Amino acid sequence: MKIADIRTHVLLDPGYDREATSSAQDTIVVEVESDDGLVGIGETDLNAWVARACIEAPGTHTMDRGLRESLLGRDPSDPAGLWEELYVGTAMTGRRGAGVHALGALDIALWDLLGKAEGVPCWRLWGEAAHETLTPYASLQPEVSSFDAYVESMVGWGSRAREIGFRAVKLEATFSGPYVHKGLAGPDERVVEVVQSVRAAVGTELTILVDVQYAFGRDVERALRMAEALAEHDVFFLETPLWPDDLERYAELCARSPVRIAAGEWLSTRHEFVDLVERGGVQVAQPDIGRVGGFTEARRVCDLAARRERLVVPHAWKTGISVAAAAQLATVTPHMPFFEFLPAELCESRLRKALVQDELVFSEGGLGLPEKPGLGVELDRGVLAEFAEVARRAAPVTS
Repeated sequence: MKIADIRTHVLLDPGYDREATSSAQDTIVVEVESDDGLVGIGETDLNAWVARACIEAPGTHTMDRGLRESLLGRDPSDPAGLWEELYVGTAMTGRRGAGVHALGALDIALWDLLGKAEGVPCWRLWGEAAHETLTPYASLQPEVSSFDAYVESMVGWGSRAREIGFRAVKLEATFSGPYVHKGLAGPDERVVEVVQSVRAAVGTELTILVDVQYAFGRDVERALRMAEALAEHDVFFLETPLWPDDLERYAELCARSPVRIAAGEWLSTRHEFVDLVERGGVQVAQPDIGRVGGFTEARRVCDLAARRERLVVPHAWKTGISVAAAAQLATVTPHMPFFEFLPAELCESRLRKALVQDELVFSEGGLGLPEKPGLGVELDRGVLAEFAEVARRAAPVTS
């Protein structure tokens, strides 16, 4: 088997909003096709136009190879070996950041292709199942423009999540910092008000996770006050309270916080997670499978977390491709209590709702283990073409 073609598709939801803090509005889908007609798919959480450039750009010397040109004609049966070659061969351009994020989309597609070739789900290529069922959490981020409407919507979505069987929800409650959503800036007390309102509505049995998206910058004391306030409402973790590079302040916060601190969604490669876990002291590692470098590198992060007795709860704020990838990883990872899930009825993104058909059936708070070959998802070609055309028309605006 040889790699015969690699195709990239930049997609944009026609309802995208520049004031929204949501990368689920666009994506890049990568297809890796073998010479016998099998196709593996992948995606990554990165500016889709940048990702396409990282994949399609040619190289001119031995340490600056092009990703696509390096894979064409190669045997895809050893994704981990190809990962090492691509990582080294693109080191002057990649090594961290966008280059590794783009490599992650290709790595996911290669594992999907291999699973299809072997006739097994990706997770069976890595080992035995660590769970009988998987436990997703519902990520909730209302698309409204007033705080009162935000609280009302969050309470409604949280209550609906409990009704349909979710055992955990994550509240995206960002009212300061670089990721203020829909212009809803306000005092820190708003975060507590959202959590308090949802907790009152859903009761004590539902697990609540909270994401403040770097709201407190480098201010440990402010982050600690938030952690102490949230502890009163039985919060499972506080996600990304500080800027990701400030490892010393993370270490101080983690040592003092009464709730777990989670971070890692932006990181690329296991090397950055070594710093985050060992120097930063973070208790919950959150690799995004595409951004970190694909399944090959995400599995190494899971191994690192296991050795350090830390939990893994991956980031998957994208389409059904990323959700399916998270389910594959969760199946073989015993120290992954939850993974991120954007249920169609509790999110706004049409990309999430319509791009793929998957095998994941949610029942009684859990998902059955994936059993179809590869990722277990199929692209809706009509939706792909529609969103690719929206992206094509928007390209002059976004360049």
